[in-house]
Amino acid sequence: MSNPIAPPKDFPSRFSDEDLYFFREGTHSQLYDRFGAHPDAVDGAWGTSFAVWAPHAEKVTLIGDFNAWNPEVHPMRPLLLAGAPTGIWETFAPGIGNGALYKFHIESRSHRGYSVDKTDPFARLMQVPPETASIVHDSSYRWSDGGYMNARKGRKPEQAPMSILEVHLGGFRRIPEEDDRFLTYRELGEKLGTYAQERGFTHVELMPVMEHPFYGSWGYQITGYFAASHRYGKPEDLMALVDQLHHLGIGVLFDWVPSHFPSDEHGLAYFDGAHLYEHPDPRRGWHPDWKSCVFDYGRREVQSFLISSARFWLDRFHGDGLRVDGVASMLYLDYSRKDGEWEPNERGGRENLEAVSVLRRMNDTLSATHPDCTIIAEESTAFPMVSHSTQVGGLGFRMKWDLGWMHDTLRFLARDPVHRRWHHQEVTFRPLYAFDERFVLPLSHDEVVHGKGSLLNKMPGDRWQKFANLRLLFAYQHGQPGKKLLFMGGDFGQWREFNHDTSLDWHLLEQPDHAGLTKLIADLNRLHVSERSLHVRDTDRRGFRWIDGTDAEHSMLAFLRLGEDGDPPIACFYNFTPVPRYGIPFGVPAAGGWTEVLNSDAAEYGGSGVGNLGEVDAKPGPMHGYAHVIEVTLPPLGAVFLRGPVLSDADRVLMSRPITAPRPER
Repeated sequence: MSNPIAPPKDFPSRFSDEDLYFFREGTHSQLYDRFGAHPDAVDGAWGTSFAVWAPHAEKVTLIGDFNAWNPEVHPMRPLLLAGAPTGIWETFAPGIGNGALYKFHIESRSHRGYSVDKTDPFARLMQVPPETASIVHDSSYRWSDGGYMNARKGRKPEQAPMSILEVHLGGFRRIPEEDDRFLTYRELGEKLGTYAQERGFTHVELMPVMEHPFYGSWGYQITGYFAASHRYGKPEDLMALVDQLHHLGIGVLFDWVPSHFPSDEHGLAYFDGAHLYEHPDPRRGWHPDWKSCVFDYGRREVQSFLISSARFWLDRFHGDGLRVDGVASMLYLDYSRKDGEWEPNERGGRENLEAVSVLRRMNDTLSATHPDCTIIAEESTAFPMVSHSTQVGGLGFRMKWDLGWMHDTLRFLARDPVHRRWHHQEVTFRPLYAFDERFVLPLSHDEVVHGKGSLLNKMPGDRWQKFANLRLLFAYQHGQPGKKLLFMGGDFGQWREFNHDTSLDWHLLEQPDHAGLTKLIADLNRLHVSERSLHVRDTDRRGFRWIDGTDAEHSMLAFLRLGEDGDPPIACFYNFTPVPRYGIPFGVPAAGGWTEVLNSDAAEYGGSGVGNLGEVDAKPGPMHGYAHVIEVTLPPLGAVFLRGPVLSDADRVLMSRPITAPRPER
């Protein structure tokens, strides 16, 4: 604009006294309706309202392509409450609308002579990196997922089937004929939705789609906590992706990062010439591993910022939940710090009490506003009660990643089968703690990067054994109580590690063993959904009973998955050696036929076809504490799932006995 219109001398503030109170209290959960850029009309004049929090600023002005980035044209006024400054600066700019590029020019009061141009922390859209300006954007999208959203109401996620495909949008699929460009959000909605549906996934988890300057951070270094990354399209394009997945019955989880943020000059760091969003003490405000800033969790306004960001992705993008990254790094003051590099809390402990408080407050808010959504913690320690209600002293998350299971299982399966009998506890230890929290069992992106090798390449043996071991891993994951997560590419046996700069190796699906692995994933996922015993008591210890977990000599184990009354039990059998086992007796709780509903060694999956010819019959006779016996053939490096008869009243009485568990050393 060659002749920008000056702001009116008097214009109404977007902030009420209540807004200011709750912002300062740390409980405002919808700051995105107040801060940022909002196209609006004032006294009949069309334009945009702008607001930013910069309490250490001496002067703040609005700059952009509409005023040639001149800091003298659009000054912002400080918002006062009872004559006292609130730290908020605002203006109304007539004639400015969607598509305008802007930043805030800040001259600091705390750091004399310091001035900086900052991206709007509440921007809804930013330029495609490496450009850094905010963009005025008033999203208008007409949602069509009302049926899905209504059906979601009242659902209890811990009792529902949940098999999650974790996806990095830039590395999912590219268009080689068009300079290897990214797919757009809308293109991804079609291709990703079809792919996830064909393979039976119930949810897709998107690695962070919030705007981030460095693509190679995979989205984990966020500068735009309210902006969908412009690399793949505009906010309404991401909404269309979610909408399309919902039409296919697939939920969408957003990966969200409140644990740290990058130190780029245009971002949140040193925002107004002082440590505003980050903690001023480097022992708390700087992350030594990730070389990034850590939020000041004790600052109430920062708490409102984070809680508002979390809610924003559920409110405006219809997210079905969040996966919260780096929770362990938030909870501990000594995380990745040596002696002398951290200071104990007021009680003399190592817990970050301020971070604990904001996580509880966030989870309470989301539980009240979105009770049907799933908030999942990536928490790698034994911090107590992560997925328990705040009312009983927990952190309030709905679920937590079981990283211990992931590490134990991958370590065990990476061993040559001849050595596995000496490490049997690695696959039998989990039931001792499996119900202390509500768990998701992840096989995530973290395990297929940085020289760790792909899942397929972690497996020992020749090509056939590698595929058999990987099929066994997936069957073991699906038999265990807990929700499931698998990173893209693992589902068809990618040989390479994940590389964000290239597409997945889709051509592998033309090979029978890769295609067979994908079919197994689809059948496991559908079984997980159709058999209530495999999901309805995922977080209830009544949903699991050992049959035999003590046969380390033969590297075999067997257990039952149990649903509610009327749900037929599923018996899961595993052979972690390449030797087929014929006619092995196992105790079971019910007489009659036990139907083979899955065999990971089936020929259609690329296996050798060793199995049980569809069904085995239970005969009277006590074994493993049960009243009946079946003889099961266990294929080499294989898993077999058998569906039993519905338990009678007498069977259920016998099943009320305590769990008989192996007692491994740990």
